[in-house]
Amino acid sequence: MRNINYFRNKKVTIVGFARSGLTAANLLYDLGAKVSITDNRDNESTRLNTAKLKSKEMFLELGAHSRGIIQNSDFVILSPGVPAQALPVIWAKEFGVRLISEIELAYILCPATIIAVTGSNGKTTTTTLIGKVLEASGRRVWTCGNIGNPFSGEVAKMAQGDYVVLEVSSFQLETIDKFKPKISVILNFSRNHLNWYSNMRDYLNAKARIFLNQEQADYLVLNQADEALRDLGKKAKAKVVFFGRDEGLNSNQSAVIAVGNILEISKEAVLKVFRDFRGVEHRQECVARINNVKFINDSKATTVESAMWALESIPEPIIWIAGGRDKGLDYSLIRGLASRKVRNLILIGEAKDKIKKSLEGALSMSDANSLEDAVSMAFRQAHPGDAVLLSPMCSSYDMFQDYEDRGARFKKAVEELTRGK
Repeated sequence: MRNINYFRNKKVTIVGFARSGLTAANLLYDLGAKVSITDNRDNESTRLNTAKLKSKEMFLELGAHSRGIIQNSDFVILSPGVPAQALPVIWAKEFGVRLISEIELAYILCPATIIAVTGSNGKTTTTTLIGKVLEASGRRVWTCGNIGNPFSGEVAKMAQGDYVVLEVSSFQLETIDKFKPKISVILNFSRNHLNWYSNMRDYLNAKARIFLNQEQADYLVLNQADEALRDLGKKAKAKVVFFGRDEGLNSNQSAVIAVGNILEISKEAVLKVFRDFRGVEHRQECVARINNVKFINDSKATTVESAMWALESIPEPIIWIAGGRDKGLDYSLIRGLASRKVRNLILIGEAKDKIKKSLEGALSMSDANSLEDAVSMAFRQAHPGDAVLLSPMCSSYDMFQDYEDRGARFKKAVEELTRGK
């Protein structure tokens, strides 16, 4: 690591005690910081994380936030998903306490070359593919961020000459300060997170922060087909590299080829990685076949566009499970496609009524009280040769810890079916 004394003896408060908050706390403790953690949730997940802290010397409060902790801090570290209107954020601004994201924390310490990937859809698969391309070319690579382990959980293992490929969200980018990737990638831009942002312009501005600190020696990779992103390129100091859609490939794969070109990795080497790639967990992941019914876990699909991608890619008639916490999306965009591809839609979660209203008359729909009920219902409704698809179009936070928890619960429910078939 670099800057290993940066946080020594500093009072640092971490807001949010999920996976990234836990790893940040343990990292900062190792670096000699005086660590406090605050989370307004007090549930099974946060209590389990308590046992994973490296020291009981760290102050931990669950179920509420204390104003005094924030006031007495030198830094406040925000975990992904902590909203701008959260009390600790408001208090930090009021007291003039430096407020940074978990990726900014890790960036301060990171000696590796950073490639950062953002976009409305396709981040996880693209980030994974870039990491595999770098590995195949003989580089030492860490693939993390919103995929796999948090950046702060891996940074202590990194050395100069390594590469880190990060999946980053607009939420994380809101509170960066000096964060500067060598290569930034913005895959696409579409309607998303309007439960968080007041309008599309604010959402785009948050995405654009990925190249805020880049200089002429850095690279910004943008989607040529996306008008909003083409315009962003005019504002960048970095070298702008546009990608299109190579014949026989999707746009995300074309973005990977563009990154490979920058790093002088041949297209042939990249295509070999594509041929060997077996996909990402929770992204169009084939879980099982039961009585000739295929079960597909696409829990990572939290937008209308990503669900459309899944529906279009599945040739079989579909029993579709969707729903969760609404992000201000327009579900009517999927009406035509769903009416052609879906035998029945089973809805769960807080957004079920909004989705039902948007798709009323386009296809058959029913409700389930839980994901497990939805899986059982889907299996009863499916015919041999059908596919049961979990592709929610929504965030997971109404019923689950995160999209990975949702996907794991889906797979467990499918496994239960195999025992009872």
